[in-house]
Amino acid sequence: MSIRPFRLFIVAGEASGDALGARFVRQLRQHLGERPLVLHGVGGEVLAAEGLESVFPQEDIAVMGFGPVVARLPLLLRRISNAAKAAAAFAPDLMLTIDAPDFGLRVDKKLRKLKPAVPIAHWVCPSVWAWRQGRARRMRPHVDRILALLPFEPEALARLGGPETVYVGHPLIERLDELRPDVDEARLRADAAAPLILVLPGSRGSEIRHLMPAFGETIARIAQALPQARFVLPAVPRLVDTISQVVADWSVKPEIVTGEAAKLAAFRQARAALAASGTVTLELALAQVPTVAAYRGAGWEAALARRLIKLSTVILPNLILGDNIVPEFIQDDVTPDALTQALLAVIPEGAARTRQLDGFAGVEREMRRAGPSPAANAVEAALALLEARAAAASGR
Repeated sequence: MSIRPFRLFIVAGEASGDALGARFVRQLRQHLGERPLVLHGVGGEVLAAEGLESVFPQEDIAVMGFGPVVARLPLLLRRISNAAKAAAAFAPDLMLTIDAPDFGLRVDKKLRKLKPAVPIAHWVCPSVWAWRQGRARRMRPHVDRILALLPFEPEALARLGGPETVYVGHPLIERLDELRPDVDEARLRADAAAPLILVLPGSRGSEIRHLMPAFGETIARIAQALPQARFVLPAVPRLVDTISQVVADWSVKPEIVTGEAAKLAAFRQARAALAASGTVTLELALAQVPTVAAYRGAGWEAALARRLIKLSTVILPNLILGDNIVPEFIQDDVTPDALTQALLAVIPEGAARTRQLDGFAGVEREMRRAGPSPAANAVEAALALLEARAAAASGR
């Protein structure tokens, strides 16, 4: 007697979602054992290597920023409809959308209308806890379960009236060995007289334009105070030319490195970091690198953010701890004086540095609560959803 295949429709709208999806597929195969797995959906090269036949190229929907989205809006709307109709025709046992919520959640909404019985999970909780909080309640009718990367998100979604949310863990927790120094690297990190300081101005052109002038003046002042200090700037390849042009006029020039290996090596040796607000602050916390964070945008962006963001901080380690241990400077507060003072407080041994390192240990404890494998947890949470839906359908 043949075994009925498990049918998974997966929508990954960008490269990070592609990688998460592939981990999910591998863990699901292990769980299924001899039961075949049939994949369909939207993904990139990594999911294709796992056997996903994509409905259309992932590049069609992998866009970021207001301008590029508007320019491609007619295609994006068609692709939302294409994906939902393909999912309905495929009749999956599970629909899984990953990150890219502006695309994936719209596909989920259309699928729910076309095939109400299909269980739908979305992996990576949208940041509804920070801004546009009404999205949480609006997701509830067409998403059965959110698989969250951050430990505070289940409580936040419950408070906001969103879908049931399960904390499955963050992929960074699987990479701690890559972020932590070996003996030689720890010796370099321990040198407060000749510290390596990370300069992380962000991965978007707008962040670089707004933050780099203050960052350049800050590292010049740090170099005056600590003449043996070294500065390393990990850059995404597409921004290397832009960054190189900006730092050409700096009195103190950081070493610009590219590639994940070089970035991780710098993280392992760094004693402190000056960083744009964002996910990188969580990487730095898990790498145990005391950090000063900054955000500066255009005037209209700041005005919009003040209206929409309902939190006292957007720094992930601070949110996880419920304590603002990483100093955060925003808009007009992003000055060389303020950034220099904050950095010089965390480079030597002392209360400011100890407070951050103690806090980072707490961040790690919180993030380890889900266990060592976020992908395995995501599969378990998704399959538990299927069981719950089946039980409800049978009246048990």
